[in-house]
Amino acid sequence: MLFAIHALDRAGALPTRLANYDAHKAFLSDTSRFGVKIVMSGPLVSDDGQTMIGSLFLIEAPGRAEVEAFNRADPFAAAGIWEKVTITGFLRRQG
Repeated sequence: MLFAIHALDRAGALPTRLANYDAHKAFLSDTSRFGVKIVMSGPLVSDDGQTMIGSLFLIEAPGRAEVEAFNRADPFAAAGIWEKVTITGFLRRQG
């Protein structure tokens, strides 16, 4: 099953995001221990097209519990970067 993780940064989180970026990338490089696969991911940006304001993931997983565990373990979550995280099931129609 596919899940979308939509995570919006708290106000003023950009310096913390940048300081934890390498740890976040390393974490994403092997998701096998959570039983999930990243189909697509990247930062959400403001209307200027550059300033990072959140994260978006499309995850393939057996169920919601695995996605929640994966998201909780992300260094960005541990650093308190995200103010609001929404995890929603997703049905692929195109692409």
